[in-house]
Amino acid sequence: MTDTIAQGADKDAQLLARWQRFRENRNTALAEEHGWLTLTSFQWLEPTPSPVELVPGLWSTSESVGLEAAVLTARADEGLVFDEEGDPVDGTFSAHLTEDESLNWVRYGSIVVELAMRGGRYAIRTRDSQSPTLTEFRGVPVFDYAPEWVIEARWEPYPTPRDVPISTANPLVEGIHRSAGEVVFHRHGHEYRLQAEQGKLGDLTITFHDETNGSTTDDWRKVTTAKPRPDGTVILDFNRAINYPSAFTAYGTCPMPVRDNSLDLAVEAGEKMPDAGA
Repeated sequence: MTDTIAQGADKDAQLLARWQRFRENRNTALAEEHGWLTLTSFQWLEPTPSPVELVPGLWSTSESVGLEAAVLTARADEGLVFDEEGDPVDGTFSAHLTEDESLNWVRYGSIVVELAMRGGRYAIRTRDSQSPTLTEFRGVPVFDYAPEWVIEARWEPYPTPRDVPISTANPLVEGIHRSAGEVVFHRHGHEYRLQAEQGKLGDLTITFHDETNGSTTDDWRKVTTAKPRPDGTVILDFNRAINYPSAFTAYGTCPMPVRDNSLDLAVEAGEKMPDAGA
């Protein structure tokens, strides 16, 4: 009996250590020089060449040979340089993206300009490494590690994935959730089903609402699992639930949960609101 208790305590200690490493890696990733904490604007591009906020140049869209492209015109003395090469932007240049693609196109001092295609339209987002959201970042507040929120669930894949229309954090951008199947688990005697997207390596990502939203947590969060086991079981660890970038910035276009992914549970595990306190 004593050995069994000791083994259980040792396993819990291992899980806690893994979660602590996960949290350290998560905070490090968020603090990248031009990561999600550095967004300072989101601006749609129009057909007429026009100035934009925070960076110089004239920005627009143009259709050529059946393809719409983003167009930038600037002089070398205005200070824009291409992000990869570092060469000055001197003249007129274009770039073409497909839906949901992004490109860190040019730099202006501490700002990187990200070109994005969202909802069939071109937009730019400025990422400033001097943004207070980044410079004042000290880590995301989280709930204490809770072993009871590590749940063995069952993966029920659909015969073929289903594309489900969804809203996003930007009301002008619509999205698609490619539901590959459902993760099924039980809590307090009730069965819950959550639709999941499946990554190339078989991992599952679940975007969900729960009853902590709007009080201690953001309006929605996501959790990613490892690839399901051969018997269809999967470990659903809500301690690893994280915020989307839209929790930190008003300039995200993050996907909202599909309609049925709302839990009548207070999932007091994982990340809290960025300003909810530790």
